[in-house]
Amino acid sequence: MRFASFNLNGKATWGLATDSGLHPVDAATEERFPTLRSAIAADALASVGAALAGTAAAVTADEADFLPLIPDPDKILCIGLNYEAHRIEGGWPVVEHPTIFLRLPNSQIGHRQPMIRPKVSETLDYEAELAVVIGKGGRYISEAGAMDHVAGYACYNEGSVREWQRHTQQFTPGKNFIGTGAFGPWLVTPDEIDDLGELVMEARLNGEVMQHTKLDDLIFPIPRLIEYISTFTELVPGDVIVTGTPGGVGGRREPPVWMKPGDEIVVEIDKIGLLSNPVVAET
Repeated sequence: MRFASFNLNGKATWGLATDSGLHPVDAATEERFPTLRSAIAADALASVGAALAGTAAAVTADEADFLPLIPDPDKILCIGLNYEAHRIEGGWPVVEHPTIFLRLPNSQIGHRQPMIRPKVSETLDYEAELAVVIGKGGRYISEAGAMDHVAGYACYNEGSVREWQRHTQQFTPGKNFIGTGAFGPWLVTPDEIDDLGELVMEARLNGEVMQHTKLDDLIFPIPRLIEYISTFTELVPGDVIVTGTPGGVGGRREPPVWMKPGDEIVVEIDKIGLLSNPVVAET
């Protein structure tokens, strides 16, 4: 099943996504589960999805006003340097543990919403990534049982303002400018995916392929990430783990390729979705 968060008739809501379009939850369901995150926490996606499958779509996917998939996560945990080609192109050393930094919810945008290049820098870069949404929380989750804690997957463009990312050794400023983290268009539940590692992920800037990888190229795979993260913090339903970007980022090209106003950036992952965003200048 696929689920999305979106605006409908001027109001934020969520529902099932099918080939016909978006099927919003009804008033009674929304009272019980006002957000996608709340339904994930109640382990209600399967029952809500089954009920919505027999309803008419309220809007097509092409017409929908998408929100960030999880607009209100407790935590967004981003993994740096998690593909070998990206580690090498940046000249980073081999490490024994994942590199982790946090992204703030107010930096996120949805599918087709504008990615904003800030006034203070022209070094806005793309990062195609797979996002993992936590379904069942916990502490000290074992690597062997980690995938039982996954609610689903989505596309993420972890837009980075490189100039600000490189002010110090801490990545946080360059990773949290408003309107730079694109997330969506929908959550795909694990039962829809036969072999996650075989899926191909691409970033395309104005139609040109900039990044291309299979998901099995992760240095630290998803179970290891969940085990590691849940050791130092409690994972809760709706938490987002953004698993890292492959080689080919704009900042490591010669000359560098930065996203600029008027561009379109697309992140696509087989069987998961296509996330597209125009680039605009901050006003």
